[in-house]
Amino acid sequence: MKYGYLSSEEQSALLRWYKWLDDNRGDRARLRRAECAEDVLLTDAFYHFLQHMPDSWRKKKPMLSSAAVAGLLSHVQSDHSSASFATLLGRSVKGDKPAMSELRFQQLQKSSTTQDFYRRMMRAIRLLGGSANVVSLGNDIIHWHREFENKIDREPAKRLAVRWATDYFTALK
Repeated sequence: MKYGYLSSEEQSALLRWYKWLDDNRGDRARLRRAECAEDVLLTDAFYHFLQHMPDSWRKKKPMLSSAAVAGLLSHVQSDHSSASFATLLGRSVKGDKPAMSELRFQQLQKSSTTQDFYRRMMRAIRLLGGSANVVSLGNDIIHWHREFENKIDREPAKRLAVRWATDYFTALK
């Protein structure tokens, strides 16, 4: 899969950091206790995250979106790299129902604040049983933050909500 907001170097660094978290449970615990991205910024675990990322990450990525990536990925228990984050939300877990209901999915897409987005994303990861595509999730978090800062692409197909809807509803078939 191609991810527009993460270079191949950043993807590799993100996966290495994610695996590093398994051996550094204290950092994982501190990140998981954060209730929002702002809380993540105040932890030493976030600065360990930044040390694992390429220099370009610290220079180009806004701190709040980086904190959201670190905090939310700490809730992922297993990397499910075969499908995008939104596709996993649309797949059925038990019976015919998707992991996330359409109503909650729409609420996630329409998150109006960074705190609301963070809280809804944590809920989504829990609904997936802690299994998510680490790279897809990291890319989507950065994408959402860019759009939140009013950098919405003119082309609808490149907007996160449209891409998520396409993946989610395709998985519902």
